[in-house]
Amino acid sequence: MSLFAAVGRRVCAAASATGDSLAFLGETTVCALGLLVRPGRFRFRDFALAFQRAAFDALPITTGIGFLLGLILAFESAAALKMFGVEVYVSDLLAIGLFRELGPLVTAIILAGRTGSAFAAEIGTMKVDEELDALTTMGLPPVRFLVMPRVVAAVLAMPVLTIFAELAGLVGGAAVLRMMDVPTVVFWRHVTSVSTVFVISLGLAKGALFGALVGLVGCCAGMRTESTADGVGVAATSAVVGGIVAIAVSDGLLAVLCYLWNL
Repeated sequence: MSLFAAVGRRVCAAASATGDSLAFLGETTVCALGLLVRPGRFRFRDFALAFQRAAFDALPITTGIGFLLGLILAFESAAALKMFGVEVYVSDLLAIGLFRELGPLVTAIILAGRTGSAFAAEIGTMKVDEELDALTTMGLPPVRFLVMPRVVAAVLAMPVLTIFAELAGLVGGAAVLRMMDVPTVVFWRHVTSVSTVFVISLGLAKGALFGALVGLVGCCAGMRTESTADGVGVAATSAVVGGIVAIAVSDGLLAVLCYLWNL
């Protein structure tokens, strides 16, 4: 009976968490629609601060990891293509891989670990200190005051970070091919030939979607923080894990859709 009781408690806890997440998503959607009707109620000062922390403060680490990613992909790809004497096509492979998939994906994981956890910790600390209850008592919805500026900042920060990560990755790939006696002009000519507007737009759209998921998961984890000694730490951990899982699942679904639609 203890086994069945434990399973039942886990199922009830999972169902309750799912219900809370859906309720949070619905409240956020209603608030976003309300801000579209009355944009003057949006807190632009909080948005600017969240955008600075999510985008500009993350540029060094994002650019550095993008550069190393380009180096690694170029070396690994060149090792296979060298057998056929076509190392120059590493540039095509690198450009398509970065613009369509790896650029947004790696940048979103960085955003989840750096910014998603910060969102959860900030809002979780406010909940532990009963600041959210104070806002509710004064008739100020916490979702509009705390969640929406952070989610919008994450959505707009992702394309910016993705562009810098992709450019840094291309620079790293160009450096590797230059070591293999492939002229830099030839490298960039191949990159521009395969980098169509659709490919770049698809990657940026993926980045915006991943940013929305990171912002929503992080803020939701913060809103559900428990008033315990380790509540904020658990919320930050849940934000990172949940954000990465949401990114992976959505990226897989997008890959399936792109294959079915021949995109």
